[in-house]
Amino acid sequence: MPTAAKNRLVIVESPAKAKTISGYLGPGYVVEASFGHIRDLPAGAKQMPEKYKKEPWAYLGVDVDHGFAPVYIVNPDRAKHVTKLKALVKDADEVLLATDEDREGEAIAWHLVETLKPKVPFKRMVFHEITKSAIQAAVASPREIDRDLVDAQETRRILDRLYGYDVSAVLWKKVQRGLSAGRVQSIATRIVVEREKQRMAFRSADYWDIVATLANDKAETFNATLIALNGDRVASGKDFEPTTGKAKSNVVHLDEAAARGLAARLDDRDFVVTRVEEKPYRRRPYAPFITSTLQQESARKLRFSSQMTMRVAQRLYENGYITYMRTDSVNLSESALSAARTQIAELYGPGAVPPQPRRYTGKVKNAQEAHEAIRPAGDSFRTPGEVARELSTEEFKLYELIWRRTIASQMTDAVGQSVSVRIRAVTPAREECDFAASGKTITDPGFLRAYVESSDDADEEAEDAERRLPILTKDQHLTEEALQAVGHTTQPPARYTEASLIKALEELGVGRPSTYTPTLQTIQDRGYVVKRGQALIPTFVAFAVIELLEQHYPRLVDYNFTAAMEDQLDQIAGGDATSLEFLTTFYFGSANAVEGSVGHAGGLKKMVTENLGEIDARSINSIRLFTDEQGRDVVVRVGRYGPYLQRGGVAGGDVDPDTESAADGDRVSIPDGVAPDELTPAKVDELFLGGGGERDLGENPETGEQVVLKSGRYGPYVSSGETNASLLKTQSPDSVTLADALRLLTLPRLVGKDEAGEPIYAKNGRYGPYIERGKDSRSLEDEEKLFTVSLDEALTLLAAPKLRGRRQAAPPLRELGVDPLTDKAMVIKDGRFGPYVTDGETNASLRRGMTPESMTVEQASEMLSEKRAKGPAPAKKAAAKKAPAKKATTAKKAAPAKKTAAKKTVKKAAAKAEPAKKATPKKATPKKAAPKKAG
Repeated sequence: MPTAAKNRLVIVESPAKAKTISGYLGPGYVVEASFGHIRDLPAGAKQMPEKYKKEPWAYLGVDVDHGFAPVYIVNPDRAKHVTKLKALVKDADEVLLATDEDREGEAIAWHLVETLKPKVPFKRMVFHEITKSAIQAAVASPREIDRDLVDAQETRRILDRLYGYDVSAVLWKKVQRGLSAGRVQSIATRIVVEREKQRMAFRSADYWDIVATLANDKAETFNATLIALNGDRVASGKDFEPTTGKAKSNVVHLDEAAARGLAARLDDRDFVVTRVEEKPYRRRPYAPFITSTLQQESARKLRFSSQMTMRVAQRLYENGYITYMRTDSVNLSESALSAARTQIAELYGPGAVPPQPRRYTGKVKNAQEAHEAIRPAGDSFRTPGEVARELSTEEFKLYELIWRRTIASQMTDAVGQSVSVRIRAVTPAREECDFAASGKTITDPGFLRAYVESSDDADEEAEDAERRLPILTKDQHLTEEALQAVGHTTQPPARYTEASLIKALEELGVGRPSTYTPTLQTIQDRGYVVKRGQALIPTFVAFAVIELLEQHYPRLVDYNFTAAMEDQLDQIAGGDATSLEFLTTFYFGSANAVEGSVGHAGGLKKMVTENLGEIDARSINSIRLFTDEQGRDVVVRVGRYGPYLQRGGVAGGDVDPDTESAADGDRVSIPDGVAPDELTPAKVDELFLGGGGERDLGENPETGEQVVLKSGRYGPYVSSGETNASLLKTQSPDSVTLADALRLLTLPRLVGKDEAGEPIYAKNGRYGPYIERGKDSRSLEDEEKLFTVSLDEALTLLAAPKLRGRRQAAPPLRELGVDPLTDKAMVIKDGRFGPYVTDGETNASLRRGMTPESMTVEQASEMLSEKRAKGPAPAKKAAAKKAPAKKATTAKKAAPAKKTAAKKTVKKAAAKAEPAKKATPKKATPKKAAPKKAG
């Protein structure tokens, strides 16, 4: 008798992945999504099982006294889905766990087995791309769950819980409630804060040089720059001390007068070529993408955030377009090498293919080289043109980027010639002036035809750019066409972007591919970092947190220590170390621990519980800026209601961050959007003079009370006694006079009364100036009308009908420019619910803290892209009209008519739209004020 066909259950993480894989497997297989992790450590006391709630370690969710045994719970909103999975397991003959191939995927598979407890055989099914051949190969050769990988991932999870909850508790007590610490996020925050401190300490310097336009006997011109005077090098930007702005002693520092004078003395002098050096130019292609380099290049070229890059890459992976996108390996499989080389020959010719395939060695510490780089999926690559109609704009751009990088990695070198020239001219005063010029010609662009990497430095020249010089020879005489003295100013080190911060973390060996994006998102969600365009700016809360950690827990934010912990986790993954020994040493300490480590200092528990009283909250929450010309210390205080400046005061103006009471000294709030490095002495004076502080304007002649300019929650205003009035939009705090203030204090102004005796007032409101009679109002055309509108004008306005709905469309608040993703013009408009950005088809409301003036093209493009990815809002179901009640024919009351929902036709979703992901559950708030989960 023939054997019955097996019923196999395949469990993946996401519905989109399930849909694609199901299409490759056919009948006999049921493919279901787990929606990521189905269980985790409890988020707080409410989620803790009752039997553990009285345990001293209950707040951690980890039994630190008995082998660091974690307490895992099924998320409450997943309970129904887990029941469904259990039913599917019961009906299956075999279970295949097809979660992602990284450590987290291995842990998800293990959690599924522990929760579903299958009584049928189960195996791990691993693949690095979702193509038919890859899926069928994975089904044919499943393996056991790798417990070493699971142990490494679970150890990381427990480690981050211990670090996050215990250190966060200290931050709650000493800095601010609601803060969190995390092993990787604290390092990322420290890196950003350190760069901002460098910018705050930076002192700019001006320097000058001379650019000469020279010509040979064929009238071919080129530019050369002055580099030396009498044998001494002329100062350039790198020759100035960043904290003093002073030039090094071994260079000539030209100021404007010296540069212009020297240029005048060189006018009409003979310029002679003293040296010509030619060298071959050769550039090897870049390695294929790994997670970090994809995020970096996507940020530079496409202006995608790290989160957006990974979200789009996830869709490409799940739909079978690229290989797995969380990887630190630059390897390409043999089939991928063959596919790339074949396609290069077809598109660029056989000469673009090197004799042997290129194999790369990664620079990432402990990279998992058994994995593959990010590349187009399949044994033959589809060109961007072949998939353009199948992908969204964002997906196409990212796929093209990955395809080009992969193809370029297997092409020939770019070759050419570089030349450097030295030229000398002598002034009548016998001053020897040496100029330099360089050129580059590319004779064979090689891989540059497919891909050119971008740089974080916007001023850096692209690698495929050529600088052609005329043919020059030694002792050749040149004619001077023009001499121009050029001034420069040194610049502070650039702020980190998401791309450059990921690069820094990778170079330090901190974090892994799967942690970069959540780390960057966490430090922004926690309010430690804000984005301005592409730049990451630390908040003053971040300064206070890092100050506490550096002063009292330096080992926890030591770069080498954190990288070493990653190495230890990798050893656990490789079976060369045990989880219990690692966690015991970290938490309780060990005499055998590495010197300088947390374990050597007695362990985390001892660190966060002992000497807690020695941490001075006042000192931690104070960021000293400078001492002003009057000898007053200027300090930023991190208070309960936000950061503020304090100038002067007893003992430097010590302030209790809870009460924010000061014994002495001036205080002023720091407006939103002011970066730490922008608090220069001039800016501080501006804030204290009226940009956000209090300024006495004089005496009100009618009441004798003082008139004061103040800064409030809703902006600057003037106050006299109990009367307040906001400044007009056309007024600036630093220019407001006593006369201006007295005029403002007349508002609201009684314009007069109508025939019925009802008063009409002129008022200044949130949406501008207007007149009001009872509940009826009309807008005024400008703010000056508040003081000049007459009773007749007001009555005429009130007699006219209100313009509702059909009024002329208001002009945009701001024209932003062209969306780099769609090439559509973007504008910011004022809507019913506030300002929003639109490209004519998609609208996105401005987020909290954003203003039309500060929004960048990149921010707008990302917001519109996210809105497009979500698709149109689901149509609301219209309730059917209630049928009229029939008259009663008996003494009994008529039964109330039941409400029925009217059916409404809903358009069928586009075929390529992926199923909506299940919302991430909100974490329960613990009864006790437990610190937030570390990111």
